[in-house]
Amino acid sequence: MILPGRTVGVIGGGQLGRMLGIAARQMGYGFAVFDPEKDGPAAQVADWQVNAPYSDLEAAQKFAAGVDVITFEFENVQAETLAAVEKLKPVHPSPKVLATTRHRLREKDFLNSIGVKTAPYRAVRDLDSLRAALRELGTPSILKTVEFGYDGKGQFKFAAAGENIDDQAEEAWNAIGRQAAILEGFVTFDKEVSVVAARGQNGAYHPFAVFENEHREQILDLTTWPADVSAIAARRAFDMAAAIGRELNIVGVYCVEYFVHGNTVIANEIAPRPHNSGHLTIDAADVSQFEQQLRAVCGLPLHTPVRTCGAAAMAQLLGDLWQDGEPAWDKAITGPNVHLHLYGKKDAKAKRKMGHLTATADTVAEARRNVENARKALSGPSPSGRG
Repeated sequence: MILPGRTVGVIGGGQLGRMLGIAARQMGYGFAVFDPEKDGPAAQVADWQVNAPYSDLEAAQKFAAGVDVITFEFENVQAETLAAVEKLKPVHPSPKVLATTRHRLREKDFLNSIGVKTAPYRAVRDLDSLRAALRELGTPSILKTVEFGYDGKGQFKFAAAGENIDDQAEEAWNAIGRQAAILEGFVTFDKEVSVVAARGQNGAYHPFAVFENEHREQILDLTTWPADVSAIAARRAFDMAAAIGRELNIVGVYCVEYFVHGNTVIANEIAPRPHNSGHLTIDAADVSQFEQQLRAVCGLPLHTPVRTCGAAAMAQLLGDLWQDGEPAWDKAITGPNVHLHLYGKKDAKAKRKMGHLTATADTVAEARRNVENARKALSGPSPSGRG
């Protein structure tokens, strides 16, 4: 058990690390960051930072020597680096978990091996195997690189049949950089949901209630809580997440994303870390996903999370909002029970996650309306004179 007063190290310096660092400070932990970027979101709340490429083994060992336990908020870290730090300090979740979940083909193979249903898929090694996969799965379908893709990066969507599929295949293969990939067939679904859960070192499993998610251009745009799904679908999602955590022996917070069609639940992806859809737990639950992460990786007792309001909604803030200048923050937070979270990123780029808004209310419809109105107000004239 690693008690407050000791130091938690996080690999990765983005917004997930930042919010983990804020929770660590609240609980009395020291906090350190290993990140190639100087003064990133997590480093701004850290006691100290090792600023070096993830591939720098000497820097990684220096980082590990100064902390008591290590976790991560960024999956695409070299296996050699993780192996080097694991020899010095405990790493949660383990590098073995990361090796499975960050590789889309291994992830899908794992899910199917434990009886968790996924979309149909085929491995793609070259242009010929892509064409063969397209003949088997048909269109519409989506090609994804097996590693290093997120928020729509490293992906190519095949539209419904109509165009020459061989020409589409060559275009797609070139678009993803002619690298190992997976072709996934489309599935019918009513909505996308996620289960964010914490799993302790003793195997204790504590999920949050199901979140309902909406994406725009393959980036999470809006999350509402609780999700509008049947009790049967919710139970299936909980049970699948429990089985995944148990079979991978995950220690920490993780997320499983699903497609839901009636009572049918199909797993999409596993994220072995806190997740964007769980951000609203900071304002809407009696324990946030970030406090749960600290409890889990430090060996503290986990808490059974309870929603502290009737409903909540989270709206992502992307860099596009800055295109006409600084957003009108004062206008956004005048709405009822609206909370602003900015990530401390210096450059506002299109599609870059810069922050989020959370609204709490008695009903999902009210929470959603309030958070969407708050986001819309960001681009309007400000009482302080902006615009």
